Amino acid sequence: MDNPGMIKTRIMDEEGMSRALIRIAHEIIEKNKGADNLALIGIQRRGVPLAGRIASAIERVEGKRPLMGVLDITLYRDDLSLPVNDIRLVLVDDVIFTGRTARAAIDAIMDCGRPKCIQLAALVDRGHRELPIRPDYVGKNVPTSLSEVVLVKLPEFDGETGVDLAFKNDIK
Repeated sequence: MDNPGMIKTRIMDEEGMSRALIRIAHEIIEKNKGADNLALIGIQRRGVPLAGRIASAIERVEGKRPLMGVLDITLYRDDLSLPVNDIRLVLVDDVIFTGRTARAAIDAIMDCGRPKCIQLAALVDRGHRELPIRPDYVGKNVPTSLSEVVLVKLPEFDGETGVDLAFKNDIK
């Protein structure tokens, strides 16, 4: 995202992103009846800091921080940084699109052990699924065309916080 080109519209600013992540945290707490035996796994790159923000919000409410893991699906499938047996896992990613990244992450997790359950959280769901995978927790649904791209910006990588929608041809 070094040169974002022509931004079509800002989908979420910093406050909107914060509200969405807090809402996702509350939904995770409610669905899992607390934070016991719960782990969040951030999918590299932007899913990792998003998972950290969700974990912090859960800790503020529950007084207990969920376990945190990191998964890089671009590498060999034993690249999971957390034991997974008998834990309720929430995979965290920035954008869900075709479902292929989530599928690869699920495959990688299953190669490492047998979790109690796997749930999926995405900051943005842009549609266009090619696989029957749907997130359990969504910050914002943003219908897009195939000529558009969703750009999640985080200070750790981009020096700013927000979510933009851009035309794919304008991204350099």
